[in-house]
Amino acid sequence: MLIVFPGQGSQKIGMGKDIYDAFRSARDVFHEIDEAISFNLSNLIFNGSPEDLKLTKNTQPALMAVCMAFVRVLEKEFNVNLLAKTRFLAGHSLGECTALCASGAIALSDAAKILRTRGYAMAKACPVDGAMAAIIGMNIETLEKNVKECSSMDKIVQIANDNSPEQIVISGHKDAVKKVMKMAANVRTVLLEVSGPFHSILMEKAAKEVAEALCGISFNPPAKPIISNVTAIAESNNFKDLLVKQITNRVRWRESILFAEANSVKKCIEIGPGKVLTGLVKRISPEINSINVNSLDSLEMFANQF
Repeated sequence: MLIVFPGQGSQKIGMGKDIYDAFRSARDVFHEIDEAISFNLSNLIFNGSPEDLKLTKNTQPALMAVCMAFVRVLEKEFNVNLLAKTRFLAGHSLGECTALCASGAIALSDAAKILRTRGYAMAKACPVDGAMAAIIGMNIETLEKNVKECSSMDKIVQIANDNSPEQIVISGHKDAVKKVMKMAANVRTVLLEVSGPFHSILMEKAAKEVAEALCGISFNPPAKPIISNVTAIAESNNFKDLLVKQITNRVRWRESILFAEANSVKKCIEIGPGKVLTGLVKRISPEINSINVNSLDSLEMFANQF
């Protein structure tokens, strides 16, 4: 079994409120994170505005909080030993930090602090002329050539997310991003509503800031290996380095799922808001049975069938 955790874009106001109201173990997760970052994140998640939740500094720890609340409820309220049947864990971008927490590699409070710092640093590092775009329906080899042709020393564009065979995201200076979009006129392209060119070299300042923050964090060996966004293979150490590299490198999600498939994974559980990763996994590897746990009802159904 593979457990995966979502990244930015899956957030919504009210996420996790049903399990917060139902279980003390869920409330404990939210309250511990509020205390760790000295901010009432729970109130923002449940009662705030979508605009405030969408801010990177809030989105990142918020998604991790909800995912970990689901994990704790499964473990403490339903006696589900998730890791016992799990071969690997993985997370999309910030979700990798959630995977590290769920596997016991980092403490919950430390995960919250890392993601709060990461969110602040990424927002601060964003150049005014940065952009991201989704390229839908082009193979990665062709897109690699187009990106190389459209990138220069002062106008950078690179592949940021290799999400599935049909969906790839590019990131960089807006002029260069639009140049690639123009070259991809025969397929669908969408300029994304994001605050900056994430997972590109333009995030280098953010990577340095996160590296400094990680110096004070203790990491343990994970209970089960994490499939890294950077390497697309199972890793059991060097997570500080991998988390820093992830900020300026592409998220190799398609390759990560193919790695899991090649290592006999037959089932994938997406834990957390939405079902973006469930959809991507189905497109990458139809042979893997993919389900999502994103509500009290789906959690109870999963726990009863575990």
